[in-house]
Amino acid sequence: MRPANAIPMDRILDAARELLLTIGMQRMTMADVARHADVSRATLYRRWNSVREVVAALTTREWTAVVAETTLSPGDDPVRPRLVTSVVQLVRQIRVHPLLRKIIEQDPDFLLPYLLQRRGTTTNHQLDRLEADLKAGIADGSIRPGDPAVRAKAVLLTAWSFTLTAPVLVDAPEGHGSSLDRLDGELSELLDRYLAP
Repeated sequence: MRPANAIPMDRILDAARELLLTIGMQRMTMADVARHADVSRATLYRRWNSVREVVAALTTREWTAVVAETTLSPGDDPVRPRLVTSVVQLVRQIRVHPLLRKIIEQDPDFLLPYLLQRRGTTTNHQLDRLEADLKAGIADGSIRPGDPAVRAKAVLLTAWSFTLTAPVLVDAPEGHGSSLDRLDGELSELLDRYLAP
């Protein structure tokens, strides 16, 4: 048996992803994850104390990948329209992400600490990214002056509500559909007007 740090973390997280999508977090055990990843339970427990911690690492990996896909590309165009488009794309992609849909459907309590008690790794990463983009937009004159750290929080809170609550408001439990497309158009306008000089 190899030491825990010699086993690729992605192998374990891939196994956890498959299990979460198949049986859900509440029925998943550390023994299931170990068996599915073909590692010992001791290996898992050297990295994580519980299934919830494994799922937290998994969601961090998955959301970070989505954030990377929607990051502003360098360019000469003004930052504000590119940032607005990027945030709306991020909302759309995370809203329909299979892990988020499964968590909302079967274990929504998993999200509560991140909404009510503390920020997670992905939240901190998103805030840093937004703050940097807002500074660039202020510098190029496409975003009104102001505290980019506070504004990043306002943009992220808005994005969260459109990600988590919008499907409920428009009766689209799968996270997509024409009613959400129209609502995303409103999100785009809301962000554009909020950030405009």
